Amino acid sequence: MKILIIEDTPSTVDYLRQGLSEHGFAVDVAYDGVDGRHMALEQDFDLIVLDVTMPRLDGWEVLKSLREKKDTPVIFLTARDRVDDRVKGLEMGADDYLVKPFSFSELLARIRALLKRSRTREPEILRINDLEVDLLRRQVFRAGKRVDLTAKEFALLALLLRRQGEVLSRTTLAEQVWDINFDSDTNVVEVAIWRLRSKIDDPFERKLLHTVRGMGYVLEDRDT
Repeated sequence: MKILIIEDTPSTVDYLRQGLSEHGFAVDVAYDGVDGRHMALEQDFDLIVLDVTMPRLDGWEVLKSLREKKDTPVIFLTARDRVDDRVKGLEMGADDYLVKPFSFSELLARIRALLKRSRTREPEILRINDLEVDLLRRQVFRAGKRVDLTAKEFALLALLLRRQGEVLSRTTLAEQVWDINFDSDTNVVEVAIWRLRSKIDDPFERKLLHTVRGMGYVLEDRDT
């Protein structure tokens, strides 16, 4: 699970990043609203923790821009404790609102509740042609045959399948699956694609995982 923290106080960021990382979350950070909005719109996150009062662009505007394009779960974490602020945040599309100072255990519980709720909206089984991925049981089948994947291969396939038909760059795959900044000298993505293709495509006549030269990779059921 990948979480974006948009918060301008370094001590709060460090506290949140350490706590969330210890509980198995991958954490990205933006220290102002402009950078936070850009990251929220250009990348895929499972949840966003958002402050209201920030440099360059406040949390209200960040949420407004986000809700025009995405339904990523958002928790406001802010010192603004007026009832009017809480109501405004929820009416604008925030999923939750927690006031500082806060208990990390309460924040964690709220995050888990929101993630559980968002997962229930997603189908448990994703399909393309005769390829089937059971997200709950973490099982993959092709033409009715079980395909054994490593954890990273499964995450890679799930991302490609959720966004089937969309060309995903190596940078996007590296960020979303490995939580790393892409380095042109790193061939981790190419190796993983090769291994995944050898398992889900090579043994079968119809190919689903395609390379788009100079752009990236796409999972797509093509006629030719």
